[in-house]
Amino acid sequence: MSPAVRRLSVAVAVTAMVAAGLGLAFGGLYGDDEAAVQMLRGFDAVTLVVAGPALLLAIRSDQHGAPLGRLMVASWLAYLGYTFAYHLLGAGMTDLLLLHAVLVTTTLVALGFTLSGVVADPLADRVGHVAVRLPGVVLGLLSVALGAMWAYGCIAYAVDGTVPAGSSLVESDAIVHLGIVLDLTILVPLYATAAVLLWRRLPWGFVLAALALVPGTLHQVSYVVSLLFQSAADVPGAVWMDPFEPVILLLYLVATAALLRRPAARRPG
Repeated sequence: MSPAVRRLSVAVAVTAMVAAGLGLAFGGLYGDDEAAVQMLRGFDAVTLVVAGPALLLAIRSDQHGAPLGRLMVASWLAYLGYTFAYHLLGAGMTDLLLLHAVLVTTTLVALGFTLSGVVADPLADRVGHVAVRLPGVVLGLLSVALGAMWAYGCIAYAVDGTVPAGSSLVESDAIVHLGIVLDLTILVPLYATAAVLLWRRLPWGFVLAALALVPGTLHQVSYVVSLLFQSAADVPGAVWMDPFEPVILLLYLVATAALLRRPAARRPG
């Protein structure tokens, strides 16, 4: 990673934590929809405590030559870009709109430059390990489930005007719509492509799977935290737990652990 890209990525991490800190300290910056405010504040808590510091640690690891350092930088950048897309596109006009626009743009630029420096071929030893087929299967199942669920919801809306149900969060129709769009245009194709390439044991399958699973796992944590924020704020209709989430989070955790675990050393001869 060049010094310029490294500095840009550090700037993204710091700016993301500043934006998250502002959102947590001044919830009114996100407008009057209390459900949306608490959802975004839940995201902010995870950004401030986990994602921002994790990005800084990954940058340092890459600087010291860690084998997966650059890929982890890209993964945390992907998380921040996806997360702040909700702030930018799902909350309407807010006092932090300009900051979020600059942050998302800068994050995508940093992600592009970081990915351009990822060399996939040295990851072949990891992809050749039988364990990578487990995350491939999980990603394949998730892509089919997400795609089928939202396709059914979109068809139902076209037939009888029923707006698809979102998650267990209290969400406006605009946020549900944004979630559907992001899932169908980003997550479903990313998960499906990573699953196919992993199954074929191609090095870029490992790269795409990391970009899917590392951010995806933390997104599940953000979802749980946002449920707690809405419940603590007594948002009407809020629940503190999604009964399906433990299973989904476990799938992400197992798949991510299988993907990133260190491959066994090859025996000589």
